[in-house]
Amino acid sequence: MTETRTGSGRFITLEGGEGAGKSTQIAALCGWLADRGITTVRTREPGGAAGAEEIRTLLVTGEPGKWDAITEALLMNAARRDHVVRTIRPALERGDWVVCDRFYDSTLVYQGAAGGVPMAILRDLIDMAVEDTRPDLTLILDIDPETGLARAGARAGGGTGGETRFERKGSAFHARVAQGFRDLASAEPERCVLIDAVQPLDDVTRDILSAVSDRLSLR
Repeated sequence: MTETRTGSGRFITLEGGEGAGKSTQIAALCGWLADRGITTVRTREPGGAAGAEEIRTLLVTGEPGKWDAITEALLMNAARRDHVVRTIRPALERGDWVVCDRFYDSTLVYQGAAGGVPMAILRDLIDMAVEDTRPDLTLILDIDPETGLARAGARAGGGTGGETRFERKGSAFHARVAQGFRDLASAEPERCVLIDAVQPLDDVTRDILSAVSDRLSLR
């Protein structure tokens, strides 16, 4: 479901497993939109608002097993509610475009497909958190887990500190994440576009900009 809005704002989310290159591609997309005179709010989940950023620290730091998947889902949606109310919805109402690094699809995949929380429970939590604020377009960066985790490890300098909790959940978990995102793209083709994130960066950017142009009628 796409939110009904009176302004011209659009809501784009980028999803994918660890090391898929979302940050790099979001920067390129925001620059491309700016060149077209579009005011863009770049944000992320978990986080994107003051309270949500505090919850982010709880979620992404520490040992992989410190929270179970249900606790993660509750925390994610508490952060998401703050993010939607304080950042996303006001931006869209102003007519700005919002480009977000992860949104509720990550909860469906990480805590659902990979973590085992029933989808019906997750969808109820998400519905309460976001109400009718839904992405217009979701770009899913598809990468095999081994390649993605190697990239993520190189980015983090190979350490185990910092925001690496989800990265350290194990290969089987990340295989389920990758498949979960592919299944999501297949289930919702009207909203989701699967992008090959293994190809060269410029080619990934080309495919993303092409999808945005085609799906949102932007040239």
